Amino acid sequence: MKNKLLTSIFVLTTLTTFGQINMADSTVQVITYWDEGEKQDYVVSVEKINLKDADTTSREMTTYEVEVTVLNSGKDFYTIQWLYKNFQTDDPNPAFKKLMNINNGMKVIFKTDEVGSFLEVVNHKEIKDFIHKAVLSLKNDFKEIPGMDKVLEQVEATTATKEAIESVCIKDIHQFHTFHGAKYTLGEILEGKTKAPNIYGSEPFDADFTVYLDEINEQDDTYIMRAAQEIDIEQLTNATLDYMTTMAKNMGIDPPKPEVLGGLRNEILTASSIHGTGWVLYSIQTTTVTSGNVSNIEERIIEMR
Repeated sequence: MKNKLLTSIFVLTTLTTFGQINMADSTVQVITYWDEGEKQDYVVSVEKINLKDADTTSREMTTYEVEVTVLNSGKDFYTIQWLYKNFQTDDPNPAFKKLMNINNGMKVIFKTDEVGSFLEVVNHKEIKDFIHKAVLSLKNDFKEIPGMDKVLEQVEATTATKEAIESVCIKDIHQFHTFHGAKYTLGEILEGKTKAPNIYGSEPFDADFTVYLDEINEQDDTYIMRAAQEIDIEQLTNATLDYMTTMAKNMGIDPPKPEVLGGLRNEILTASSIHGTGWVLYSIQTTTVTSGNVSNIEERIIEMR
């Protein structure tokens, strides 16, 4: 749990009684109490691990910073900006380092409802233009590297539409707002169906989810939320196979056979420590994609500075 909050949050808490935590019935309402112009800084780390038969075949770490600003605090909505900067990676490949910096300086502006549930990205055209200019520059830098033009085309495709941006490019924003907008009772497990972003296309996946309030710390005005989500296996398999077939066609090789994706599963576990103001202090999300004896694990940590 993040022990240090910015002074602004402490001051705000002493002046206002939010009522998100109700110890009388052991409930919490995850709601945003943010003011226009309010700003918080976060560090995000993304570690990707590939396993085969429980042996690590590769490991890669990327970190970046995000400046989160409340641009508008309306009666029934918030407009929020995430500014991405200072990307770093431990991959020694110079080309990969340049590729990782493609989002450096990018702004994502989006809306939530009055309680902090994500609604939509509003500057999708600006994001598309930003990535297009970056890709053009990298195509010139990478013109001597075989196959990099195809990689860059795939990168640009992730911002080709508003739906693609909301599905692929802002997984950290979705993670940040996972629990906002609902009321939870300590220890009560909620189960249901939801829609999950589809990194292979605009149509979201169906998914089963569980979510629960794990811990309340009334003295610090904080609480811990946990969630698990598993994507529909058939939809995931079909989308993955279609994507791999398209990639194979672009590369001029034979398309994969369906059996190569035997036992494909995608599970996402999320845990967040949240302050009574609705600001996330610390969040960790682990996505595990398994096919046969191979597992790809992505762990994303968002931590307030």
